[in-house]
Amino acid sequence: MIAFEQARRMVLSASETLEAQRVPAHAAMGRVLAEDVFSPEHLPPFDNTAMDGFALATGGRSVPEGTELNVVAALAAGEAAPAGCDGACEIMTGAPMPDGLDAVIPVEQVMVLEQDGEKRPQRIRLLHAVPPGANVRRRGQDVAAGDLIMPAGTRIGAPERMVLAALGIAGISVRRMPAAALLTTGRELVDDPGQSLQPGQIRNSNGPFLAERLQECGAELRIRQSLPDESGAFTEAVCHCLQAGVGLIVSTGAVSMGRYDFIPDALRALGADILFHKVAMRPGKPLLFARLPGGALYFGLPGNPVSSAVGMRFFVEPAIRALLGVPPERPVRAPLAESVDKKPGFCMLQKTRLQCDDQGRLSAALMKGQESFRIRPLLQSNAWAVLPEQDASLPAGTVVELYGLSGSGIVLNACEVAHAS
Repeated sequence: MIAFEQARRMVLSASETLEAQRVPAHAAMGRVLAEDVFSPEHLPPFDNTAMDGFALATGGRSVPEGTELNVVAALAAGEAAPAGCDGACEIMTGAPMPDGLDAVIPVEQVMVLEQDGEKRPQRIRLLHAVPPGANVRRRGQDVAAGDLIMPAGTRIGAPERMVLAALGIAGISVRRMPAAALLTTGRELVDDPGQSLQPGQIRNSNGPFLAERLQECGAELRIRQSLPDESGAFTEAVCHCLQAGVGLIVSTGAVSMGRYDFIPDALRALGADILFHKVAMRPGKPLLFARLPGGALYFGLPGNPVSSAVGMRFFVEPAIRALLGVPPERPVRAPLAESVDKKPGFCMLQKTRLQCDDQGRLSAALMKGQESFRIRPLLQSNAWAVLPEQDASLPAGTVVELYGLSGSGIVLNACEVAHAS
């Protein structure tokens, strides 16, 4: 049996970053940058107005309230700025600033003194003073050409897509998605939710959960298969995965010490190098990690749902992050809301709710129902608490490490903030 942190280090050491590939920016959602992205241009690309109003020249000094100006031009967004304006320019939000004009007064802060036949302003009076630079968005004020805007390891989401589009970046270099396979074992499992259960049968909940998690993490799930508790069927499935170019295989069940826990022997027969089998943690102790011939990584997760979830969260997900070149996670640290006793020598991964009181103080409340078959408490949890191996008793107030239920982080909703005690 291997220590929890030692096992995690071995997983990261075996997970070599995948090669890069070029993709169109519009097809990059969820992908991970393989290279830093620098801005090819300024954003905004030109000085422009932040609101509808009138552009004017300040000469570097505030223009006083009551000043009257002739309106000599009008400019909408998308139009080219006139070469020069000897007076004020009616201007719409986003329009470029005319040469020589350096401030904008909002339309609500002027009195129109004269209009032409089409009711276009011809002369205005300022109802407020206008300082230099007022309501003007400067060229490069948001992003300057040459700025580092996204470092390698960034996962592309909607905000990143917005910035790439705004800067005219058509293609980016990303890491190849890990090709993954999911094998669930157990003759008792029923995949079809519409099928009635026969005596001794249970529904396959690990399969949908792990399939979603693998894809959320950035893997390409090429194969998903349910298998009976038979070594031959398992061996055939693994060989099929390898032939399909899969580099990451995750299975559930058949890794413990029972008569039907055949996976360790089947892997050895395939020539796999079992890097560790059994981790000093609960739940999830029977976890197995191996490297198959050709280099594919293999994770054998226990069959109990929460054990499977722990193996996915603390071993498979970090491996995928490493394959994609994403930096390791940093846990949140918070004090325990209540004291807890545990078995020394085992790292305990506990379903937890990180909560915030009305003074802004965080605390970690361990959920009731920590058994590895209980999945309902996950619905009320937002984190996993990591209780160290060496401790047998942790009093209230002990600071512990917390990880989100998934790699996207810990989410505090309004209810948890308002009602934490």
